[in-house]
Amino acid sequence: MLVDSHCHLNYKGLVEQQADVLARAGAAGVGTMLNISTREREWGDVIGTAERDGHVWASVGIHPHEADGHVHVDTTKLVAMAAHPRVVGIGETGLDYYYDHSDRVQQQASFRAHIAAARETGLPLIVHTRDAEEDTAAILREEMGKGAYSGVIHCFTASDTFADIALELGFYISISGIVTFKNAKALQQTAARLPTDRLLIETDSPFLAPVPYRGRICEPAYVVETARFLAELRGEPVEQLAETTARNFFTLFGKSTPAA
Repeated sequence: MLVDSHCHLNYKGLVEQQADVLARAGAAGVGTMLNISTREREWGDVIGTAERDGHVWASVGIHPHEADGHVHVDTTKLVAMAAHPRVVGIGETGLDYYYDHSDRVQQQASFRAHIAAARETGLPLIVHTRDAEEDTAAILREEMGKGAYSGVIHCFTASDTFADIALELGFYISISGIVTFKNAKALQQTAARLPTDRLLIETDSPFLAPVPYRGRICEPAYVVETARFLAELRGEPVEQLAETTARNFFTLFGKSTPAA
């Protein structure tokens, strides 16, 4: 069984054909998907998908792009929503200085509110970071000093140095279809050396379709191609990588369980 640890089933491109997308995922051997929210107005629909399909779990969070528009979403609100039985993670949250769609100070404040929610609920933090390694690492370290919490760096594209910091803090690292791209040599080198017990895979669909589907709308079924590529890169059978990353997912996201 494969797990897609990060997808957006309620985004345009997938939501219009959601039932077919889920059916294709199942046919491809993807037994579990984590449906990620990025805005408050999505929470109901994201959770609703998880309520309807036992193979899907949900998160609640505010993407750093949306931080300016969600000043009112604080730790208390996140904790309240996280009580839902199908919500297994907090995020995605973090820092994005590449686009700077939201003020950096507000991004940081939102990030810290999510970390506090992860700490209070015991649910893992789902972290997005782009062109913000130094501040992301500093906040994760500082907040860890206030009390332990767990999490994952999703769609990892950062440096070896940041990978080591994340691992040191006890985080997992999730690899997306970007690893299959020809120009992703640095990421491939990092992915090849990641500890087996800290590795996850994802699609981030509908974005970042892996080779040979690059340029198309991505969907959870395509995580198979990322698994194949990553297994070859690491010199291990794809069945072993699938089993390991699935086990890692259920270890990290301990509130979730495999579908019957």
